[in-house]
Order: sequence, then structure tokens, then C-alpha cells
Amino acid sequence: MNEKKAPIVLIHGLWMTPKSWDTWAERFRAAGHEVIAPAWPGIGDRTPAEVRHDPSALAGVGLAEIADYYEGIIRALPEKPIIMGHSFGGVITQMLADRGLGVAYVGVTPGQTAGVTTLPPSTARTGFPILSKPWTRNGTTPISTGHFRFTFGNDLSHAASDRIWAEQAIPSYNRVFFEGVAAAFNEKGGVTHVDYDRTDRAPLLIITGGIDHVVPPAIGEALVKKYRRAGGPSVVDYREFAGRTHRIVSQDGWEEVADFALDWATSHAAVSA
Repeated sequence: MNEKKAPIVLIHGLWMTPKSWDTWAERFRAAGHEVIAPAWPGIGDRTPAEVRHDPSALAGVGLAEIADYYEGIIRALPEKPIIMGHSFGGVITQMLADRGLGVAYVGVTPGQTAGVTTLPPSTARTGFPILSKPWTRNGTTPISTGHFRFTFGNDLSHAASDRIWAEQAIPSYNRVFFEGVAAAFNEKGGVTHVDYDRTDRAPLLIITGGIDHVVPPAIGEALVKKYRRAGGPSVVDYREFAGRTHRIVSQDGWEEVADFALDWATSHAAVSA
């Protein structure tokens, strides 16, 4: 009899929709897992082009609302899933881990949670078009093709990056960005607060890409250091993949990263279940 495999919940990041997970989702389903990749509130089942045409439903949506939305979906499942999140989806994954909702967690180039203040120059540059306009806090901001290339396509030609922009990019949820930055400097009261010292957290893996402009390895390393400071039994592992950008889930060679994440998650979920 085949052993039942844990379901997997995939959480996309800012400027993206669940389409960004098409690669990993298909591979994980082929491996026998049920895969759920819900869109953030406001996106629904619309295509990226449709969201770009009318992003009004994204305005004012914040991180707590998004995390609560995913919690509702996860609690409705018949069993606890493996939870994986990319970028700001990795922040939400850590928030859900703090709520004890999964059997294993993978933050794929995840943003920092409350109290992690590491801010490399390239990270600051990726947020500048939004953060430089505080009056747009509860609005949305399109991502230009040029900024998309710096943020996601820094391994690509302009033409190749522009094609992916057309296929996948949507405007930002500005409130998410402002809340994430504010929380970095407010460990106890920030919206992304997690208890780094808890000892009953299911295993957590942090993955970074060596040439990622948004979440360089320095951020991943700072996150892991924060979690490991307690020295308790909770597993927190780290893996950097050389030559990978913030588009790590679909960049050429994504299979290596996806397989590593899945193998790690399933082996650690079996132990923690």
C-alpha cells in the first residue's frame, strides 16, 4: 500500500500570482502530493493581465489579512500540510509556522520577519518605487519592466525579462511593503512578529539565491541566526543556491531547488508528524 503523502500549500509573493508556482506545483503533483496554491485576497482566479488592468481589489490589503486568509484555508484541510512560501509568501509562511499550522515549512528567498533589520543596498533598491511614496501606502503600484528585470530577471536579457513580466507580473500591495519594513524595526509589536524562541515549531528551511537582489543571502543568514539563538530542539536549516535570482522558482535549473525543498520537507515532516 502506498503511504499517503502530505498535502503542500504554496504561497506566492508580492508582484506575482499563483502562476509563479506552476513549475513546482506540477512537479510536486507528479510526485503524488496534493498541491494547493491559493491567490492572495483580491486576485481571485484572474490572470496577471487582468489584475494589471484593474488592481483596485489589492488596495489596502495587509499582511495580517493575508495570513489570516491562508490560515482559514489550511485549517479546512483534513490534515496539516507542508507550507512553502516565496518572497513575501515566505514571510507569511513564517507567520503561519508561528501559529503551528504545518508539519514542515520552507521559506524560498523569504523576506525578513519582525526584528530582522538586515537591509542590503539591492534590497532597498527593490522597494524604492513603493517606499519613496508614503502617501500610496494603501494603494497599488505597477512594477515597470525595467524594475522587474532588476528584481526578478537580473540573469536575463531585456527581451526575455519583458516576456516574463507580461506573463506573470502584477502591481504591488503597497500596504504589505510598508508593514513589512516597519515590522523589521519592531520585533515585539510588528505585524510580522513571530516567537523565534519557541521550541515546538515544526522544522523550517530557509533557501536563498546567490545573486538574488531582493533577498540576498545576508537576509537568509540573519533570519536563521535569529531562529537559532534559542538553541532549542526546533530545526531551522539553511541552503544557498549559487547563481540563483529572486525568480528561483522558475529560473532555469529550478528543478534542483524544488527537489531539494521537497526532499527536505518530506523527510522532516515525517519526523515531526
